Amino acid sequence: MRARNFTSAVLLCLSTAAAAAGEQPICPDRPSKSTGSCTVPSGRFQVETGLVDWAHDRSRGETADFTAFGSSLLKYGVSDRADIELGVTPFEVLRAPGEHASGFGDVMLRVKYRLTGEDAPVQAALDPFIKLPTASHGLGNRKVEGGVVIPVSGQLGKSVLTLSFGPELDLLADEDGHGRHAAMVQVFNLGASLDEKLTVSAELWGAWDWGPAGTTKLASADGSVAYLVSKDVQLDAGANFGLNRNTPDVELYAGISKLF
Repeated sequence: MRARNFTSAVLLCLSTAAAAAGEQPICPDRPSKSTGSCTVPSGRFQVETGLVDWAHDRSRGETADFTAFGSSLLKYGVSDRADIELGVTPFEVLRAPGEHASGFGDVMLRVKYRLTGEDAPVQAALDPFIKLPTASHGLGNRKVEGGVVIPVSGQLGKSVLTLSFGPELDLLADEDGHGRHAAMVQVFNLGASLDEKLTVSAELWGAWDWGPAGTTKLASADGSVAYLVSKDVQLDAGANFGLNRNTPDVELYAGISKLF
């Protein structure tokens, strides 16, 4: 039971990874957990890959570790305001007391539509998604699930600071597999552009899962850094720290994004 809850918490963190870099020239949905309001330019492809993502938790004297390799979001711009996205994780490893699982992860299908104009002072988007149960045995719940995120962001005056938040509402499968229940995610992110290439961000993230057995709450305090190698390539790294016993104690990750 604890291993399944730990895996679900980590996957939820992964599924809400987001953009800390500015909209120009490349605007990926990573690092951090907030979702960007920008979309991929029409007719272009974008690949956002987590090279490695490692989460560790120690609770009641037991230790659990979850590692994802090559977790990627593949995007294609279908218009000036919309893109379609495919999320895949080629290999995951879960190690917990009495449980060891590894293999392919679940697949995510997303469609993001930007609601505001490119020059609007406050940017907003609609980002519905669905999870397909493709994960190997022991890594997923074998159920189709989905939700919608409404990312909103804006620059604070004429400063280099950007504030973003993204309310998310999900419909998840009950643990016994015989019903559905609601869940919610909220994140507040403050990003700072130190220069034209380097961006740092800090955020608070929370999730509420209203399952039949009661409400499960998760929370973390996160930090990330993104560096523009060129106008089409970004490198990133980050660390997330759990604020309650339901959330992994620490999560470390690094990745790369490329616009084609």
